[in-house]
Order: sequence, then structure tokens, then C-alpha cells
Amino acid sequence: MVALDINTGKSPKFVGDPHAVPKIECGAMADSKSFAAHPQHNEDLGFPGELLDNWHEVAIAKIGELAAKNRAFKVYLDTCVKCGACTDKCHYFLGTGDPKNMPVARQDLLRSVYRRYFTFAGKYFPWLVGARDLTKEVLDEWYTYYHQCSQCRRCSVACPYGIDTAEISMAAREVLDSVGVGQKYCNEIIAKLKKTGNNLGLNPKALRATLEDLEEDLEDETGIPVKLPLDVKGADILLITPSADFFAEPHIDGLLGYAKVFHAAGVSWTISSYASEAANFGMFIGSYENMREVSWRIRQAAKDLGVKRIVFGECGHAWRVGYSFLNTLAGPFDFLDQNYPIPQHIMEFTSDAIDEGILKIDKSKNDEYIMTYHDSCNVARGSAMGRKQGGQFDLPRKVIKAVCNNYYDMEQDTIREKTYCCGGGGGLLTDDLMDLRIKGAKPRMTALQQVTEDHGVTHMAAICAICKTQFSKVMPKYGYEMDNILSVHQLVANAVILDGQENEEGAQNAPDTTSMEEK
Repeated sequence: MVALDINTGKSPKFVGDPHAVPKIECGAMADSKSFAAHPQHNEDLGFPGELLDNWHEVAIAKIGELAAKNRAFKVYLDTCVKCGACTDKCHYFLGTGDPKNMPVARQDLLRSVYRRYFTFAGKYFPWLVGARDLTKEVLDEWYTYYHQCSQCRRCSVACPYGIDTAEISMAAREVLDSVGVGQKYCNEIIAKLKKTGNNLGLNPKALRATLEDLEEDLEDETGIPVKLPLDVKGADILLITPSADFFAEPHIDGLLGYAKVFHAAGVSWTISSYASEAANFGMFIGSYENMREVSWRIRQAAKDLGVKRIVFGECGHAWRVGYSFLNTLAGPFDFLDQNYPIPQHIMEFTSDAIDEGILKIDKSKNDEYIMTYHDSCNVARGSAMGRKQGGQFDLPRKVIKAVCNNYYDMEQDTIREKTYCCGGGGGLLTDDLMDLRIKGAKPRMTALQQVTEDHGVTHMAAICAICKTQFSKVMPKYGYEMDNILSVHQLVANAVILDGQENEEGAQNAPDTTSMEEK
């Protein structure tokens, strides 16, 4: 399998080194801009509908506010020594060649303004320290390049000072929103969630109909009435999952996998129509207030339904917010069962079910696939799983190997904590940025092509809704099919055999995977 040239559509030779430094093309992505938010969407989030007349004063004041209340943000702006360690770590720089997509250069778009107004040298000797005035042209430049950062934090792993470019990108977007320059994709999604409880704007009636249709599909497949409950009071588990799981492939098959696992485990569970959405785009725009409001819906749903624990589905940034911030944003969760992680990831639940021998598994059901796994950024570098170090890397691989016979990892410098971003995260999963998304996916696609050439890998799995959506769009540009990206729980759904299910032959309890070595 070879890659298609993304510009000509022809089939070139193998792409090569995913870390290869590109030829510098100054301004290559200067015209790549995402659509601006509708005024109503800005206002729904508490921001000005349009650019304020006094935007300059408001923006400077906002930077000062952020620097005063967020010590990390100020430290990140003050400590960079331009060592260059981050320069070639960004997938967008590697894919586009635009030097302003180097993490250090992207940081400096804001740092230069910060120095001008908030440091002694910048105020009196701006030319000595690279300080510059905040002009409308600079504001436009922020909008362009801070929406070319997926906040994946790979550059932060390489930084000797631990500077987190994602925090600076979030801050820049918060400043932009505060003066009325919002991005359509993120702000519209948050506005829909605040009104209906999910990113799609699905009302409870439509959500119930969708789940009932999926129940019929499951019964047709298995002969067993596997339920996808909605708004069931007193259920043990509240499932919070990305809304993509309700309507799109391969996400739907992952949702069916959750349902099969819950059914096999004999637990009661429910989805909430009030808070059906796991994703929290408030993080992408750096808005604590909106992050908190979205998270508070989850708390309220859990209390109203009287559940004992909260389980998150396959969504990368949802898990980062859930794992790292949920208790701060919406806690304490002292009304939940304290014997379980709060919250818990579906991967933890399924891993425990495998360890306890609850699941009957026929690994041959996935023999059509030769698998690899993509570590999603926000899971890899912003969370953990399984109450052990590195669990966010080990548990998904353990589950895949428990339900598949054929698995190979991609090159070590492209996975785990060094994983490359899919190219569509951070609020960039919009068609107006498709050129950027295709180019940003190049390092990951190159590593995938390598493992395909070396081991015949045919499919890649992920546990992030954004990653799965992004890959289904960009993989055809690199010689793969749309359905070469799978949900991890899609593989689980294929292999799990339920009690009483028709055609149970070949099923067995899952093996102890703790001693299994990576191939």
C-alpha cells in the first residue's frame, strides 16, 4: 500500500521518515483560516458578538488578567530561551513547512505582544527583545496560526523547560473570543451542547429513536435484546460518550461494543439525554467558564439519575478533561461510589472484565484485520488509566490483543508519550481547514505506511472520536480506505460472544494478557 500524493493524486514512492524536517516555506499557511463564529454563537458563550470597538484595550487587559491568575502561563511566556528543541516536533510544521508553525514561533506570536506591554524591556526597548505592538494585523495573525495548533503537547515533551504550547494557544483563543473574534466550529458546538446536551443538537426524542434503532441492530446480530438505556433512574453507571458514537462510523460500532461489554458484565447503565455528550470544547478555546458549565451538566445528570459511577467512552479530550479537571470543575463527587475511579474510562471497565474472565471472546472474529494502534494526544499526554503509570498506553493495547490475533506497534518515536497528533484535534476538525488537516496528518500517516510495509498492517484503531473522524477523511489521501480506522471497542464488539448468542462456537474466556509481548 503506497501513499497518494495529496496534491497531484498520483502514487509516489514511500513517504519515508515521519520526522523529516521539511523545506521552509515562509507564509505557506498564512491564507488558511477557519470560518468566524456567528455573532449569536459568540453571545451564547458569553462573548461579544463581533469585534469590539475598543478591542485593543480589552485584549491587553485580558492578557494581563491571564498572566496574573495563571502562573504557568506567565512562566511559559517568560522562560523560553529559543533553544530549538521543539522546532521539529510539531506535525503541522513537518507537514506544511511554515516556520510560524514551529512551536517556538507560534508561541512568540503572543509572547512578543506580552513583552511589549508587560515587561520593562519591552516597554522601553522593544526592538531589543522582539516586542511588538498589538495591531489588527497581529490579531488576524493570531486567528490564523493559533487555529493551526491542535494543542497536542508533543512539543512540550521535548521542551527542557516544560513550556506547554497548548496553554499558550488556549490563552490566545480566549483573548480572541474576549474581543469578539470567535471560531465557528468550536463556538457553535459549545452553543449546541449548552442548549441540548450534545454537540449535534440532538433532542431527547431523536436520541431515543437513534438508540432504539441500534438496539434493533444488536438483536438482529446476536438474537439477544441488548439494551442501550436512556434516562434510567437508579442505574449503576452513567455512560458519557462523544455524540459521534450515536450517528457515524466507526464510532457507532464502538458504542455497540460498550453495550455488549455492559450486558456481558450484568451491570445496569444508562445514557442521559440532559448530558449525553462527553466532549468539552471549552478546553479548546481556553474558557474555564464554558468548561465548567459543560462539566456541570455531567454532575447534574449523575445526581438526577442517582447513578453510582460515571464511565467515559472513547473520546480523547473528553477523557483529558474528565481525568484531569472534572473534580475541580464540577466536584466534589462524594455522592458516587468511592470504590471506583471518578470518573472511569470504558477501557478500564473492559480491561477489568477481561481480567475477571467475564467476557467470552473469539479472537478469530477479527482475523481479517492486522492491527496497529494510534495513541491519541490528550489521552497520551494529558491523562492516565488503570491506576498505574503508563496505563493510558498499556490498557488499550492489552484490550486490542485480547480480541485480536494480529497486532504490531508503529515506530517507537511516533507512539506512546511521543505520539503524533492525528492532525484534526484542538478544534480544527472542520472542512474549511482540510488542507491543514491533510498536511498535519503526514507524520502519523508516514509511520502507518512504514508499519504497513514492514508487517502488512491493514487497520489502525483509536480511542478518540476526533482522531477517528479525522483519519476517516485523510486516510484516502495517503492510500488507505475510510474504513481502515476502527474504534477499539468495535474490535471488542466483533469478538465478544454473549451468553445465548447464536453461533457461539470458538468463543473462550479472554487470556491473561499481562504476559503477552508486543509483536
